Amino acid sequence: MATKIQSKTGVVTRAQSLIAGVNKHLSTVTSVTIAGQSLTPAQIVQSLQTLVDLRTAVLAAQASAKAKVSAETTQSPPLRALMKALTAYVRASFLNSPEELADFGLQTKAPALLTTEAKTAANAKRASTRAARHTMGSQQRKAVKGDVTGVTVTPIVAPHPTPAVSPVSPTSPAQNGAAKAASTTAHAE
Repeated sequence: MATKIQSKTGVVTRAQSLIAGVNKHLSTVTSVTIAGQSLTPAQIVQSLQTLVDLRTAVLAAQASAKAKVSAETTQSPPLRALMKALTAYVRASFLNSPEELADFGLQTKAPALLTTEAKTAANAKRASTRAARHTMGSQQRKAVKGDVTGVTVTPIVAPHPTPAVSPVSPTSPAQNGAAKAASTTAHAE
């Protein structure tokens, strides 16, 4: 039963195993007929080794590409910032000289001219957005008034203060009762 090899690494592993088997068991044979072709063991080994070499070269190129991408990722941000600053400097220095800007690969920014239809559409969209967001200008805000028509003020009279009662000093319940009896007799007289 044949097994199906899925990964490229598996193909290389199988090719290396086949090379080892051909060198061990078929090295004494003069030729082998495979898929209608008569091949020597050296030709078979060379073909399989080409497959291994191709995969090895691809893996090396991928590793090199990863290293180069990593280098680009780490080194490009400051370089791009320099390029952006230089572009701003050149634009500021040669603002009125389109020929000099062209030497740097830059163009003057011409304002975009809108057609009548585009202006009408932009105005309609702007008005619709202002209405949806209830956006108002300073003069429109001044025109907005509240809907309160009158205010009635009701005076609130503060209650009269009650005379302050002097606090009674704490005494024992027996003395308290005697003091009440004495005050009652004093009032009765």
